Amino acid sequence: MEPGLIWILGGLLLLLAELAMPGIFLLWIGVAAIGTGALLLLTPLSFTAVAMAFLVLLGGGIWLSLRLRRSAPAPVLNTPASGLVGRSGLLMPLGEAVGPGLRVRIGDSEWQARLPLEIRAPERPLRVRVEAVEGTVLIVRPE
Repeated sequence: MEPGLIWILGGLLLLLAELAMPGIFLLWIGVAAIGTGALLLLTPLSFTAVAMAFLVLLGGGIWLSLRLRRSAPAPVLNTPASGLVGRSGLLMPLGEAVGPGLRVRIGDSEWQARLPLEIRAPERPLRVRVEAVEGTVLIVRPE
């Protein structure tokens, strides 16, 4: 059997193993093995050249993977900002809030809140809209 076909078969087996045990690391090894096998089918190479081709293809795949991972946007699923920005709530006055500081009630939950600097804390409950989230503190503005 041709050495190039053995490399390609090994690469395909690694890709199948990646499907069975997802983790991304076998993907790049399998792709590098398939590339090495294709190169061997095109031209005969020495053992050193085959090893260098495999390592170069593997390094290129890992580099590409890291580059693509850095450029991907950060997920916003299950973050406070994903479900709270834009929602309305009731800002509780300082004397009525449970806990220190301003609190805003949205649905059945209470969150720490902060008003913009130009707005004073209310003396009675006030309808507000969430503008932003900083950690677990909601930045709110009166509606």
